[in-house]
Amino acid sequence: MQRRHDLDWLRIIAFGLLVVYHVGMYYVSWGWHVKSPHAGEGPEPFMLLTSPWRMSLLFLISGVASAYLLRRLSGSFLRQRTRQLLVPLLFGMLLIVPPQAYLQVVEQLPGGYTESYLAFYAKYLSGYHGFCGNDGDCLRLPTWNHLWFLPYLWCYTVLAWLLWKLLSAPVLERLRERTGSVLHGWRALLVPIAVLALVRLLLVARFEQTHALTDDWYSHAEYGSVFFIGFIAAFNTRFWESLQRLRWQAAGLAAASYALFIYFWYFAGYNDDNPLPLAARILLRIVWAVDQWSAIAALLGFAYRWRHADSPALRYLTVAVFPLYILHQTVIVVLAHSLKPMDIPPGVEAALLIISTFALCLAAHEIIRRSRWLRPLFGLRAGPRNEGVIAEAQTR
Repeated sequence: MQRRHDLDWLRIIAFGLLVVYHVGMYYVSWGWHVKSPHAGEGPEPFMLLTSPWRMSLLFLISGVASAYLLRRLSGSFLRQRTRQLLVPLLFGMLLIVPPQAYLQVVEQLPGGYTESYLAFYAKYLSGYHGFCGNDGDCLRLPTWNHLWFLPYLWCYTVLAWLLWKLLSAPVLERLRERTGSVLHGWRALLVPIAVLALVRLLLVARFEQTHALTDDWYSHAEYGSVFFIGFIAAFNTRFWESLQRLRWQAAGLAAASYALFIYFWYFAGYNDDNPLPLAARILLRIVWAVDQWSAIAALLGFAYRWRHADSPALRYLTVAVFPLYILHQTVIVVLAHSLKPMDIPPGVEAALLIISTFALCLAAHEIIRRSRWLRPLFGLRAGPRNEGVIAEAQTR
């Protein structure tokens, strides 16, 4: 039951990268809530550096934490996880997310939108679906936007709890032992790659990622797979030591696969008028899975040596990172919309958005952590405690 400080650090890093990624969404050609007048394809290869693995890493860490928590909390596990995940989700949908949707309507509704925020908020609460673009797509309200991670994680947590309830302790331990015998040596790299490649080959073309929970089958197969790899392999020392031994090989595979799909997508001359051949698309789906798991394996392998490395900074950031996650996208959207009339050079503006978002969210955390009634709304315990990934269930 040793606390895993390496997973604390990786979780903090992954959520920090999420802030940078969402600032980047303001500047790329992909659709988002608000868009910079300088948006284009230039930053997209840098965005794709973390896209295949960032959220999968968080789900894997949550799977590991769920395994530890079930051993420690048993009877109160599901109640505690429901409170920590669904209370912030409902609070976020009610008060944190609406400004994102409002500014999206202000900037992107054909013909513009001139009503007040309060008028919009009344429509938001009523479940209004009349904000539609020229393509016929309509904004469905209310929405959870970037908080989609919470209902997905709650669903996988319930499945893990059911697995624990339905299987006797000896059966579950034998399952873990057999999984450990499979996820050992090079198989700790190759088996998850095969699973993720099969998921991508079978489902990615059939199911668009929606983050809407009920129709997002490719995402469920992808994120559910890595969650349960973490859940089943949590206590398997051979798995973690294999990743540590193979960390450089995994990093090399991740770098090579990233370079390959970036080349085909941005530098090989393929576009809407000259699409990728089917064989190349199939190959790149496999390459994506190689990058996805190899990057995760490399990060886990390099971090494993720090599994006992506690520090005051780690304890502070482990608690602060979840309020930051809940707040960060709304802060980015509001700041980006507010800075747009100033016409700041994109590089300077992006740096300002990143620094300001971290500063404002950490300042908000200082208020949240001192308030007994605010803490549960942001996924923290009602009373201040030392809350590590394994010790206290702050695993988002």
